[in-house]
This record gives sequence, structure tokens and C-alpha cells, in this order.
Amino acid sequence: MSEAVTDGAVDIPPYRYTAAMAADIEACWQDYWSEQGTFHAPNPTGPLSDPNHPRAGAPKLYVMDMFPYPSGAGLHVGHPLGYIGTDCYTRYFRMAGYNVLHPMGFDSFGLPAEQYAVQTGTHPRTTTEANIERYRSQLRRLGLAYDDRRSVATTDTDFYHWTQWIFLQIFNSWFDAEQQKARPIEELIEAFSAGTRPTPDGRDWAELSATEQRKIIDEHRLAYISEAPVNWCPGLGTVLANEEVTPDGRSERGNFPVFKRSLRQWMMRITAYGDRLLDDLDRLDWPDKVKSMQRNWIGRSRGAHVDFGVEGGAPGSNTIRVFTTRPDTLFGATYMVLAPEHALVDSLVPAAWPDGTNEKWTGGARTPAEAVAAYRAFAASKTDVERQADAKEKTGVFTGAYATNPVDGRSIPVFIADYVLAGYGTGAIMAVPGQDERDWEFAEVFELPIIRTVQPSADFPEDGKAYTGDGPAINSSFLNGLGVAEAKAAIIDWLEEKGHGVGAITYRLRDWLFSRQRYWGEPFPIVYDETGMPIGLPESMLPVVLPEVEDFSPRTFDIDDASSMPETPLSRAKEWVEVTLDLGDGPKTYTRETNVMPQWAGSSWYELRYLDPANASKLVDPQNERYWMGPQTPGDVGGVDLYVGGVEHAVLHLLYARFWHKVLFDRGFVSSEEPFRKLFNQGYIQAYAYKDARGVYVDAEKVEERQSGKFFYGDQEVSREYGKMGKSLKNVVTPDEMCERYGADTFRVYEMSMGPLDVSRPWDTRAVVGAQRFLQRVWRLVVDEQTDGLRVTDDALDEDTRRLLHRVIDGVRVDIEEMRFNTAIAKMIELTNRVTQISAAGTPREVADPLARLIAPFAPHLAEELWQRMGHETSVAYADFPKADPAYLVADSVTYPVQVNGKVRGTVEVPADADEDTVRTAALAAVAEHVAGKTPKKVIFVKGRMVSVVV
Repeated sequence: MSEAVTDGAVDIPPYRYTAAMAADIEACWQDYWSEQGTFHAPNPTGPLSDPNHPRAGAPKLYVMDMFPYPSGAGLHVGHPLGYIGTDCYTRYFRMAGYNVLHPMGFDSFGLPAEQYAVQTGTHPRTTTEANIERYRSQLRRLGLAYDDRRSVATTDTDFYHWTQWIFLQIFNSWFDAEQQKARPIEELIEAFSAGTRPTPDGRDWAELSATEQRKIIDEHRLAYISEAPVNWCPGLGTVLANEEVTPDGRSERGNFPVFKRSLRQWMMRITAYGDRLLDDLDRLDWPDKVKSMQRNWIGRSRGAHVDFGVEGGAPGSNTIRVFTTRPDTLFGATYMVLAPEHALVDSLVPAAWPDGTNEKWTGGARTPAEAVAAYRAFAASKTDVERQADAKEKTGVFTGAYATNPVDGRSIPVFIADYVLAGYGTGAIMAVPGQDERDWEFAEVFELPIIRTVQPSADFPEDGKAYTGDGPAINSSFLNGLGVAEAKAAIIDWLEEKGHGVGAITYRLRDWLFSRQRYWGEPFPIVYDETGMPIGLPESMLPVVLPEVEDFSPRTFDIDDASSMPETPLSRAKEWVEVTLDLGDGPKTYTRETNVMPQWAGSSWYELRYLDPANASKLVDPQNERYWMGPQTPGDVGGVDLYVGGVEHAVLHLLYARFWHKVLFDRGFVSSEEPFRKLFNQGYIQAYAYKDARGVYVDAEKVEERQSGKFFYGDQEVSREYGKMGKSLKNVVTPDEMCERYGADTFRVYEMSMGPLDVSRPWDTRAVVGAQRFLQRVWRLVVDEQTDGLRVTDDALDEDTRRLLHRVIDGVRVDIEEMRFNTAIAKMIELTNRVTQISAAGTPREVADPLARLIAPFAPHLAEELWQRMGHETSVAYADFPKADPAYLVADSVTYPVQVNGKVRGTVEVPADADEDTVRTAALAAVAEHVAGKTPKKVIFVKGRMVSVVV
């Protein structure tokens, strides 16, 4: 398909494989693949089925990349690392006989397009669609073998129709704790109506008004509205999920400060699935690091809920419930701490300080109410991370109330302090300073009693503070002498018997905050009636399409005024917000939800839409879902066979996607229990950046290393740093540049040869030429650079090269299947170098033919060109990947290291089929000078590995 390409240089043969020739070849084959639908994967049923496809009925393989957000900057060379890796992997398996599904889409809702819209007035859809087209063009130029019929974007109306549909299924589901699964909300209503499930206050269901019934049902839904403290980010004009806030209390996107505010928001009851999300990790083929991150984020803790009675509290405030993982230390609880935002605080505060109140407890305030108000204002100015920092000075204030320790009846003071958060646990703790370092520090500051309840170990210093290790219980009445585990069990039994508490399991995981005060997101399929309660729209009214608005910017409320509310862009579209609908009882006026879903919504299920993207009546046809994602063996969770992406999504996208998929599984919409059976985290391509003496970044491409470890920009020495690529660092390299300078195949081979796919590595443009030279050698083995003629002959291949060929074939197959692409390329380079040495008069077809197929996953355009030139009429994409002849994998000889008294003293090479006596004799001869005529006590022979002589 190529034409002669020259650059006018006299010393370059007219048909050398140059960047210009590569560009010609690559464009031709990309057009061919597109026209022929080469990478279309047939479905079992529906419009994408094809019984005549060469892989119809073959074993299936479903491979996915984490799809990109299409930013205006386009791709740099780090982005396609994983994409090229999965492309090599899937091309190999397609040639190995599999029906391979490898799709790509775009996670296209998001803040950058909306922020650009705020700045310029350009509609986010205009920007987003232009960016998507640029990405598609860049990905196509890399020769990525996607089934383009299945490409989706989360902003497509046809796509978010089904995002809204899934939301409705979650909204119309409740979690049955006994069955540990989601069930239709209608079954809950039936249970209340039949009396098999009691109402909260014991009244008959029929006695309740329609509004009362709806409130009870809404409290059970998996998607529900909650008035709760949220992470408010004025800089972004929206609330954020806990997972979107960095450890230093700032927004993950934009690095803006985040504050706690109480807002009415949509929530997803992901906590109901805490046990299943945790336990099913053991059934997944995922990196241990990601599993550990999810386990820590879910944070299952076993302990007890303990009730402390409040002395003289107002009605409804006579009990403070805490959760503790160490109920065995109850006898050491000498005070309590509530979060400043705790709902009980106001009802606890008396009019005056109790007699004898320590001045240090009051914060200098005249009354408890003044002290609490001042401290709340102080705490509100801090992020959660600042409040929980271990090194910070302990602050707090006494509420004026006392509670009763249930195990011994002691009165203990109740404080509020910022190191306790309302959103974690019950928002209250029992403080045991003898066994907790933060409690000890607080007790020292406020002169509170300290009682040890665990005997410190013998090596614990006499003047040591909190002891956090194990040991027998002390100062704990009937628990004394028991170990921690036994004491926990005993105190829980006692608490339950006496009615003071109950054994419990809690989670660090919080319910998923699912509202965003933005424009560019999926509208909720929810309206509100005159009661202000939510109603899910019928499926026939989907999709709810975003209205056109003139102003895309959210208007933030005053962060110092907790009562003020944000104004969302959708709330200003009055004609869209106020709508008349007939929901079954005649036309009525309703108000639409004016928040939108978070960006995570579309990415929580897109793996399913790839399977059946044109299906207008179903999320996915069950037969197609079972074929591509269903369980393969008993106990298998099913899911995508291989999912490749960055580890940064471990507790965001991956956890959310697992939750949505489990709800869909419970409701019978999918056969797979998990979305992704196997996960692989690729590393990152990073880059060196260079600064001059002023600290200003200079163009990394123009920097030279002239002395070992010294770098120069022109005549000026510059300093080097290592990290990410970025325009501001002047070190961005784009795949477009690489394709222009070297060709897409060279770029692909270089990225795959840089090192293991799961390890990060620095980019070095100057090293790309090595990959280009390798492909040029492959080209010369088949094509005459002077005449463009074929250099392939029918000559016999010599035995040594034949053995090497089969060893390389065997090694490349194993390497690709285990995603060791760099070592696979190294083996092919070894083979190419060997064949170059013997092919002066032409290359034997016996090696040229398999070599073209071997390189096809890595350099597909070049492979297609060579395959065609060698006389094949069909695409190499469906040619059989070479298989090694086992006869040529047997070594002619084996080299044994020979040890004398444990030290290697020589080696001996013997025929591979040599018997033990032959090997022993040769080994002793090889180390004769070290044995020095002595009779060996032992000669230990380990077949294929070593000989050990003991003298």
C-alpha cells in the first residue's frame, strides 16, 4: 500500500522505511481497517451480531481501558501508554483465535468544560465534542484497534438516558439486610401494607397518611435526600464527595479550600453494601495495593455501641451513644467528647456553669452557651484534616453537662472538641486517655483524670503516657486479668444484658454524596410535588435533557452564612424547572431537581453500554451481557476480563462502579456480580524538566547533557528535575509529534520497550531512534530498499536460526499473555539481529512470515504491509499467531555450575540428554584442581540445575 518516499538525500535509499514512508503506510492501513470494519467484534444477538465473522463462536475476551476525559490540551505521550498496552494484548489474542472486544469512549461530563464555558460563554457541549473529535483523531493515528461502532461519550443523550434509568432503579430499590441484597421498593411497600413489616411507630400502614407512608419509604431508598454536613467548595461552586477532597482538606480538582456546610443533598446508600464490597475483594484478580486501599477506605471496625446517660438532660437528650472498637477500656473513660456540630449539643447546654467548674474548661466564657457558640465558630474555620491532625494543639470546651459511665456510675464531663467529626461514627467518643494518645494529650491540657485499663508491657517506660499495646485488663472490675479479646467479648455481653449497649460493626465508608451544584452533568430524573418530596419519573419520560441556559456559572453562597444556599445554573431555567406532567393522576405542576449528578455517574456503568450501544429498549440485552461479562466458572464473579488504568481511581471510580453493578445484579439486570474481574494498573511516563539560573523552565527538547550529570541549554548550565509533563514545565511531548518524526509504529514499539508496563519511567525522545532502527531492520529483511522488490526466498533456514525462531515465538507468546511487552520486544530484536546476519541474499520465508506476525501486535501497520507484500490477501489481524514447535525448544546442551564445599568452582557443558553418571564424571573433571586428588564424600546431582561436590 506504500509508495516510494524520499527526502532528497543522496545517501538514503529510495525505499528505506522512514518516518515519511511510515506515515504513508499507516494512513493507508488505518483507512483499510475502518472501511473493512476489521476490529468489529460480533455480539451473540442484536444489530452487532455477525454469524459470518471470522471469530463468531470463538472464545471471547473483553478488554477495557479507563476511558479519558477529553481535555482541550489533547494527549501527551504519557496518556496512551496503557492504551497501546491493551492494544498489543488484544491484537495478540485476536490472532490467537479469540473474539476480542476492545472499545473506547469518553468520560465527557466534568468541570473543565464548564469552567471554560463560564469564562468564554462557549457551550460546554461545543467544547466537549470538539475535544472528543481531536482525541479520536489522535487515537486513530496510533493504530489502536477499537470497535468504533461501540464508542460512547457520557454526554451523549442516548448514553445518559440509561444513566438516568439506572438512577431510577437505585431510587426504586431498598436494601434488605436479612437477604443482603437490593429489592424493588414495591416489595417493601407490600410488606408494610401486609403487616409483615412493622411501621416505625407501630401503627397500621393503613392508618398512615399518604405523605407519612411516602416519608417512611423514602427513608429506605438506596438513593435518598439527606440534610447533612457536606464538603462545600466555593472555588468550584459545588459540593464534593469525601473521596474528592485531598488529605490536606482541599479539592482534588483545582486545589481549592473545602469547608463543612449542612445542605440538602442526594445520597447513595453505598454503606449498605460495605460487607459485600469488602468481602468480594478476595474474589477479584486485582493488585494487592488497590485491594488494600479499598479495604482501608471501607474501614470495617468491630466493637460496640455504648449508651451514656446524660445527667439532668432535656427530654430527648438523655443518652449519648458512642461507638468504640475498645469497649474493654470502658472503666478508663473519664470524659466524653462530642463533635461541635453534634445534634445533641444545644439540648445539653445548661444555663450556667456547674459549681466548681475548672476555669480551663470554660474557654473564658461567662456561660456554657457562649463557650459553645465561640468554639463552634472556631472549629468551622478549619478543614477536617486540620481538625484531626495528630500534631496540633488540643482544644475544646466543656458543655456544662455530665454523663454517667454505665459500667461504674461515675459522672464524667462532656466536652466538644474539633478532633471529633460529626460525619464519622456517631460524632461522639468516650475518652480513655490511658489507652489513647490524643485523649491523653487532651486530658493533660484540661486536667482530667487518667485511668489505665490495660497493663503496660515490661519494657514500657515508667514515665510513659498512653499505652496502646495489648495486655491484661487492670482497674476494670470483673474484666481484670482478661486479655483484650476476652475482655471485649465479656463487656459486650454485659452491656447487652444490662441494656447499656450492643455489639456492632461500623465502617469508615460514608454514603456517597451524589449532588453537584453545576450545569454540565446528568439531570436527575426527579420532580417534586406540592409536599416537597421526590418522585421518580416514569421510564417513558427519559431522557431528561439539559436545558439551554445563558449563564453557566453557579452562584456561591456566603461561606460565613450557614443559612444561605447555593444557586445552581439549572435553577435559573424557570421554564424547564416548573413543568406540568401527567404522572398517572392527571396533569399537575411539578418542580424539577436542579442539581446534577457527579462526573462519576457515567463511569460507574459504561462497561455495560459498550456491549449493546445501539439498544434503545434495554440497558443491555441479557444474552450479550452474559456472553461478554457473565461468570465463566462456578464462584466466578464475572465482569470485564481485563481492565487497565491508573491506581489513582482505587477508591473513587472503582468503588462506585462496584456498588452500581451490585445493585444491578441484585435487581436481575446483569448476570455478573462485579464489573471488572481483573485489574491492571499501568505505570506512568514522566519527564525531566529543566530550569535556568533564574528558576525559569526552558525547552526540554533543546537541553543537552555535555558532561556526566551536567545539562546545558545553549551555553547556560541548567538544573534538572523529574516529574510530570506539563505545558508550564516546557517538557510536553505529544504523540502527534512522535508520529510525525518517527511514525506511529515506532512510537508504539518505543513505549512498550521502555520497561515493565506497571512501572513508571522517564520519557527520552532521543532514545526513540532505537525503536525506529529495529523496525527498519525488519523492513529490510522483506523489502529491497533500492528496488522496492521482495527479498523473501524459499531457501531453507539454518538449524541454529530455526531453533532461535521457535524459542522467540514461545517466549513472545508467554510475555504478551503476562503483559511483559518490553521483554517480548527484546526477544524479537534478538531474532531480527540474527536473521539480518544470514539474509544477505534474501530472507527465508520460514522466518519472514512468522516475524511479520510476531511484530503485528506492536507495529501493526508495518506488519500489515509486509504481510500483504508476501502475498497474503487477508489482514494479518486475523492470521494465526505463530506457535512454537516443541521439538525446537529442547536445548542441545545444558551448562551445570559445579560447587566444591558450597562455592562455585567451575562449569561444565554436557548434552541435554546426558545421564547422571556422565554429568558427574564431567563435573569432577572440571573441578579436579579444587578436589586435589581427595576422594569426595558426596557428589550431589540436581538434574538441569547444578552439581555439588563435598570433600
